[in-house]
Amino acid sequence: MGVKDIEQKQLEDYNDVFADIVNVNIFGGKQVIKESELENTKDKTRFKSTDGVITEQERDVAKWWRHYGIRLVLIGLENQTKIDPHICFRLYGYDGAAYKSQYKAKKKYPVITLVLYFGNKRWNKAKSLTECLNVPDELKPFFNDYKMNLIEVAWQTDEQIAMYKSDFKIIADYFVQKRKNCGRYSPSKEKFCHVDAILKTMSALTGDDRFEQIINDRQKGERQVDNMCKVLDKVENRGIRKGMKEGRQEGRNELNDLYSYLYDQGRDADVKKACKDVEYQNELLEKYRSIKKHPTLGAI
Repeated sequence: MGVKDIEQKQLEDYNDVFADIVNVNIFGGKQVIKESELENTKDKTRFKSTDGVITEQERDVAKWWRHYGIRLVLIGLENQTKIDPHICFRLYGYDGAAYKSQYKAKKKYPVITLVLYFGNKRWNKAKSLTECLNVPDELKPFFNDYKMNLIEVAWQTDEQIAMYKSDFKIIADYFVQKRKNCGRYSPSKEKFCHVDAILKTMSALTGDDRFEQIINDRQKGERQVDNMCKVLDKVENRGIRKGMKEGRQEGRNELNDLYSYLYDQGRDADVKKACKDVEYQNELLEKYRSIKKHPTLGAI
């Protein structure tokens, strides 16, 4: 398991954060699961592949939810920064192994897996086994499908973001803002609790090691940080804020170029729609970038 994989999981492994993610995305923000009711587990299994190789698989984060001492459910979280068209096979393996382990158990429990996807593009690949396989119509009544529970973090609503009570709100808000505002981010002064875990998670999910470098500064006894405003202030000399400013200017320039291009083609209606619809604006920008790289593609 890579270092970045481990760092992605550290924040979610805290019971308050884990419970918060589940309460918002399963129970609509109701505080159903308490952090004191969660119990860690290493949901690790081994299996033999079709070529005879023994392979080990482990969930990103998994916990039992116990209520009044009774094990109610096993809940797993999986992180995705990129779209994986074959993820349903992996998830089915996790859940299947968890059920198989209960074969001789007296008290059995359901298994739930949530996939946290942090990409800024909509998940446009398979979300079920049926979509992965070509199942003949005559076999469909006998085929047991598997559907993934997908959480597109960057596409959650402001109302959903407001439901989060833990440090995960900082992470979710970051990706929502970056997606909605063409890469721009306005940091919050809201304090977070798990400072190192936040910084390592941001570093792992964004690929920017400068977040993690702040941890080294903290260990050297430099000024503490406890919100994203202070984080960005702390790394200003490393260019994060400078890069954000340049990115904003570059984004504005690119948008102006796109609108000029559309106006030249007499497509005023597309400009008006793009100004109101961010998703449509991003779609046009992607097509415009492709045309700039490959002029032979023609018009948008």
